[in-house]
Amino acid sequence: MSGPTLAIDLAEPVSPAVLRELRALLVGLSCRFEERRPGSYDVHVPAERLGIEDSRDEDRREPYPLSLLGGERPADESLAALVGFDPARVDRRRPFDVYLMGAGVGDEDVFEAEHADEPGIEALLGFRAVQAVNVSAACNRRIDHAATALLTAAVLDVTGGICKAELAPGQKTVTAGLPGLLAVTDDGSDTALVTAGFLRAWAERPGFRLVT
Repeated sequence: MSGPTLAIDLAEPVSPAVLRELRALLVGLSCRFEERRPGSYDVHVPAERLGIEDSRDEDRREPYPLSLLGGERPADESLAALVGFDPARVDRRRPFDVYLMGAGVGDEDVFEAEHADEPGIEALLGFRAVQAVNVSAACNRRIDHAATALLTAAVLDVTGGICKAELAPGQKTVTAGLPGLLAVTDDGSDTALVTAGFLRAWAERPGFRLVT
């Protein structure tokens, strides 16, 4: 199941030095790291490395009692294949795609298509984005929403830029007083333009959830 995505718009192309710093950040946070191309990464980030207690969103898949396991862990992976997961182990890694897109870094057509209908956002930003960084979660549990916000904040610390976060109905009022809220579009989409500080403060609010 795909999860939430946050996008960071950049006024200038990412420099080689910043790209190296971004890569180092993700390597340091990840327990699994794959570089598809410079600026495009498939990573698994344990929630604890982002400062989140993973117990805040308990896994609802109940382990099978030992009576059903025959009193011991099976010698092979047949049971895991049958039920879709290993009942003796819960994987707490959070999978993400983090990738640059735009002029000179790849996915130029996708970048142009995604920014073609955002004149209101461009006016509020005060610049026309030349590149963007997307932080996309591959899962959609509550903890994945918090992890997406905090991972995006860490990326913002490195790359700079402005994050675009769509607000669900009712969230505009809830987030109005948070630090780092630069503007909210008035075109009906309620897209908030925010800093890393906003994402960290918002993720602490009870019931926090991004739009997917």
